Amino acid sequence: MSHEQLHAHRRAVTALPGTPPQLDKEQPMSLTTLFARRPAPAATAPSAAPAACETKPPRSGENWQPEGVTIAERYYNQAHAVVLVYTTAARKTGTYYTVACLGCHYASAQDGQRTYNLPYSLADAAKVANEHATTCRALPRDIPDRPDDDTIRERLHAWVRGARRPGEDVELWIFDLELVRLALQRTNDWIAAELRQLAVDQPETLRTERSQYSDSVFYYARQLPKS
Repeated sequence: MSHEQLHAHRRAVTALPGTPPQLDKEQPMSLTTLFARRPAPAATAPSAAPAACETKPPRSGENWQPEGVTIAERYYNQAHAVVLVYTTAARKTGTYYTVACLGCHYASAQDGQRTYNLPYSLADAAKVANEHATTCRALPRDIPDRPDDDTIRERLHAWVRGARRPGEDVELWIFDLELVRLALQRTNDWIAAELRQLAVDQPETLRTERSQYSDSVFYYARQLPKS
């Protein structure tokens, strides 16, 4: 058998059953054979986007009207936090004001640069509030919720206990609480009623005295007992 006949015979050979066909070495291997297309991966359902965190924006002091105080003026600091000028009530000597920043924890109720620590008039409080607002860069803080009665009651009792001194009774004024009135969020009448009740429940801690000339009531933290 000649070389050409032998070669033709080999090309005519049929592959055995179950055996993959062999490529003819003389036939060029096509690109479609070399890079067989693979089946596309099964489509997967897009993953659910993570639930957005529900955050409540801070309640600003722009419209806040805390119980027990009257807001006279509002100023904005460098970060848009509100600086309040407020009053609690008129006194016999006039109406006085307190300054409090709702960004930082600055609060002031009297001018400590004078010979006597005088409470602020509206004009003085406005000046102090404006000066603080132009330099403060604190971000607005969330407005505090109104505390429950038991919490405020305990704060008042702690205030009275802390004022007691040995040797003499110490007169207390509701106006001494001016700097914390935004935290107390109670009226003067509510505070006065609680102090009177404390004097009834704990006469060894607090006593009251009614004025002979008016309906005014004075409060005295009782002196500490001698050790």
